[in-house]
Parts: sequence; structure tokens; C-alpha cells
Amino acid sequence: MEFDEVLDTTGLVCPEPLMLVRNAVRKLAASAVLRITATDPTTERDFQHFCQFMGHSLLTCEQAVDASGQIVFSYLLQKKAA
Repeated sequence: MEFDEVLDTTGLVCPEPLMLVRNAVRKLAASAVLRITATDPTTERDFQHFCQFMGHSLLTCEQAVDASGQIVFSYLLQKKAA
């Protein structure tokens, strides 16, 4: 799936990833898609609640293991339409 912006929050822990996502979404145009990578497992819950509260859409949530054995989460978040 295509995205408009990328935000890497790997290595950060709650609440930093959510704060960065909130700031990034504010700068996006309506209906734009943000791709987020994270290593904090709480981001799945945090981003779901953030989207529900703000009216955005969490399009995908995937996880993979990188070369070092770390779980990396990948999200696509779509900002609500104007």
C-alpha cells in the first residue's frame, strides 16, 4: 500500500512514539497515509486508541523480526478526511 510520509520510532518507548505520531499526523493533509515503524509493543494499543479517539484510520498493523531478533511493528495510519 502507498503512503505519503514515513515516521521511524524504533528504539523509543511510551509515550514518545505516540507523541511523535500525533505531531506527524497534524502536519499531514486530509486523507494522507503515514507509515510508522516502532519497536515498543504498546504502540499497537496506543495507536488504535489514538485513531479511535481522533477519527483517523489504522489501516494495517504488521510485525516482523529484524536481523538482530528484535520485533519491529509497521503501521499505516490514514488521517481523517477534512
